[in-house]
Amino acid sequence: MRKLLFFILSLMATSFASAASPFVQVSNGHFVRDGKPYYYVGTNMWYGAILGSEGRGGDRKRLCRELDYLKKNGIDNLRILVGSDGEEGIKTKVEPTLQKAPGVYNDTILAGLDYLLMEMGKRKMVAVLYLNNSWEWSGGYGFYLEHAGAGKAPQTDVDGYPKYMEFVSQFATNEKAHQLFYNYVRFILSRTNRYTGKAYKDDPAIMSWQIGNEPRAFKKEVLPQFEEWLSEASALIRSLDPNHLISIGSEGAWGCEGDLSCWERICADKNVDYCNVHLWPYNWGWARKDHLTEDLERSEKNTKDYIDQHLTVCDRINKPLVMEEFGFPRDGMSYTPGSPVTARDAYYKYVFSLVADNATKGGKFAGCNFWAWGGYAQPRHEFWQPGDDYCGDPSQEAQGLNSVFAKDKSTMKVVKKEVKRMKRIKGQR
Repeated sequence: MRKLLFFILSLMATSFASAASPFVQVSNGHFVRDGKPYYYVGTNMWYGAILGSEGRGGDRKRLCRELDYLKKNGIDNLRILVGSDGEEGIKTKVEPTLQKAPGVYNDTILAGLDYLLMEMGKRKMVAVLYLNNSWEWSGGYGFYLEHAGAGKAPQTDVDGYPKYMEFVSQFATNEKAHQLFYNYVRFILSRTNRYTGKAYKDDPAIMSWQIGNEPRAFKKEVLPQFEEWLSEASALIRSLDPNHLISIGSEGAWGCEGDLSCWERICADKNVDYCNVHLWPYNWGWARKDHLTEDLERSEKNTKDYIDQHLTVCDRINKPLVMEEFGFPRDGMSYTPGSPVTARDAYYKYVFSLVADNATKGGKFAGCNFWAWGGYAQPRHEFWQPGDDYCGDPSQEAQGLNSVFAKDKSTMKVVKKEVKRMKRIKGQR
């Protein structure tokens, strides 16, 4: 109780400086929004900018319906892909793409991002916008390496992940690829929203710029260069935008070739405001597809151990932690909206309770974004095909397997309960 009282008093002492700012901030190792502590349950909606466009794949009516539903259920924090890169027509890649070639942009997607941020701002929602991806589904590493002269990136569905990962392990040491990425960062961060007239750097609807989705070195030997690249990228973002938070998008030690000290170093960087982890019990071998419920206890134990390891680091460097990506398959590995999600609901409840329990103690575990929001999508095929609805699962994954749909009433009941609990704990509105 004494610790909690001290935490509240310390926040009150610093909140006056924060109260005047419309931006989410970090004060004394904790998020502050509108002068109040900010703990949250959010989600991933990577396709938001595509849905906000008036071009191929766009559906502004659905986008507004999704945002209204999420806001109504207390979800105000969305993690979103700025745009995918490279050629289209590749089975495992999200399309339409934003960056066709270095410096060549699809303006309809840029308009979609503008529209999305405008509509989120109206609802007092905030976006975490990630700028790169180590994985193939949105281009990222492979795209920049191709245009830096490293050769053609392998396709995971044809060549397999080992070949792909071997190829993209070059990114950490490829200076030309870095410069192409930095040019993209300069372009995006210097934009002005065509609908609101606000420069991106002045828009409170953005909570954080994130360097990438699950950036990895892919080889232990290049971890030093990997760390250097992340430091350069965060410094560039800070020079362009002094108002918004900066995050990395890391999975934690899992994304640093198992090296927790590497994760600590990249998070301790002076330009990085808060820390991220991702967690995938099924993908990481903690839960078997035919024993999802039976393996819940092990999944939960390993989850807590993983979070605690990283919270120890966060306490040491005095920065908040967000588990911004986690998922659990539907029962029986189904991907049909409305199909049973017994094991998932139990796992979600456990994760949400960890955040809420931490909030009662004034801890550093500040939020989580489940993967991912499928909303009102109606998947037509097991794997995404052009013309299909976008849901939480990218094109290389079974559509609906890790998605939460509006039809998943039991899951939304769990979400709403924990959202209310967190808001009650800290007096948020």
